[in-house]
Amino acid sequence: MKTSIITSLTYQNHVTGPGHPERIDRVKVINEKLKQLDNKIEWFQPKPFDQTIIEKVHNKKYLDNISLSFPKNGIKFLDSDTIISPGSKQATLDAVGSIIMGIDQVNSGKFKNTFCSVRPPGHHAESDKAMGFCIYNNVAVGASYLLHRYKYNKVAIVDYDVHHGNGTQEIFYNNPNVLYISTHQYPFYPGTGSSNEKGSSDNILNIPLDSGTKSDVYFNCFEHVLKKLKNFKPEFILLSSGFDAHRDDPLAQVNLNSKDFYEITKRILNVANDICDGKVVSILEGGYNLNALAKSAYEHVRALIEN
Repeated sequence: MKTSIITSLTYQNHVTGPGHPERIDRVKVINEKLKQLDNKIEWFQPKPFDQTIIEKVHNKKYLDNISLSFPKNGIKFLDSDTIISPGSKQATLDAVGSIIMGIDQVNSGKFKNTFCSVRPPGHHAESDKAMGFCIYNNVAVGASYLLHRYKYNKVAIVDYDVHHGNGTQEIFYNNPNVLYISTHQYPFYPGTGSSNEKGSSDNILNIPLDSGTKSDVYFNCFEHVLKKLKNFKPEFILLSSGFDAHRDDPLAQVNLNSKDFYEITKRILNVANDICDGKVVSILEGGYNLNALAKSAYEHVRALIEN
């Protein structure tokens, strides 16, 4: 079986304005780089889906407000750094639709795993708040879809974006069916993610990293991620794949290199093969140096292919 790549041209219509780090070129450079793997991957575009699944994650008042917020022209600030434009409405839905399609593909056995090359990212979006470039929490909707559509009892989310996924944590903090694990620079934006934040059922594992953390220290800490996964025994694993822990990223100070994302992915997949038949769907979060982002995503997908 191949690895599927799900992307949508509508990412180009989510305009954030000049100088904004979460820009159109992020997905463009990833997709161009992944074309080097065309004989080993298969490309798809998301399809329409039942949007009521989003209501399992975000409250109705928030969703109603967002639906009325998309401007007819120009750009609009939802907060100081989260911007939407007329094309953002479909781009946000396609980002969610991508993880839904990926889950369907992997769950059916048609593909062994999936990478969703989409924007905007999602892991900062809380149940009632957009923030940190994020509008809908894509990975949280994916986890909810697994619980409600496929009736899984245990879903794990591994988030190795350099920023803590405060939104994902908030949404699942009291849900014993979802394990959320995050490695992230701390203290740092968004200010959450201390090791004391454990969830109501010990279903949250935060691994705070110091500024300047290098690969050897990171992978020593990563053993705690793998141990938690093995103990939880999820039936499906979702990845919040941020590549901004790269040493060249302008928005953080963790010093990983591109090939480290291959190793991160392989270690997760080794556990996934043992406990959930390798069922993994990955979705893009952060990463803001275009060269580092393209290379790191390529290494990530290379590991998915080799699994």
